[in-house]
Amino acid sequence: MGIMLVFLAIMLIPAIFFCLTLSKTLGKCAPQNREMAPGMVWLLFVPLLNIVWQFMVVFKMAGSLAKEFQARNLALDNPAPGKTIGLAMCIAGICAAIPLVNFIAGPAALICWIVYWVKIAGYSKQLV
Repeated sequence: MGIMLVFLAIMLIPAIFFCLTLSKTLGKCAPQNREMAPGMVWLLFVPLLNIVWQFMVVFKMAGSLAKEFQARNLALDNPAPGKTIGLAMCIAGICAAIPLVNFIAGPAALICWIVYWVKIAGYSKQLV
């Protein structure tokens, strides 16, 4: 039981910082450019809802960033910032629950999650 709690805490800490990054990034967008309130990101912690909500966060984050970059006349490398890697992260995460596929999808989901996090953090830094 104690080992399980330690494992849960170790997994929870990066997830909290991930959501914090997403929330802060949305907070840097002007309210009229946000497609989602920054606090809505935290719904990713609601079991079962998070399966669908993760897709919503990716779409809304991409839309919000695109609008904000356009409003500020900042150059974007992609018209939907973070959307492609974000969708790959979501799909791989769902596929990680499928037996046998999970051996490939699990590590792929982890890698996509890290890349998505770094991408969003990079966009956030540009919105100082």
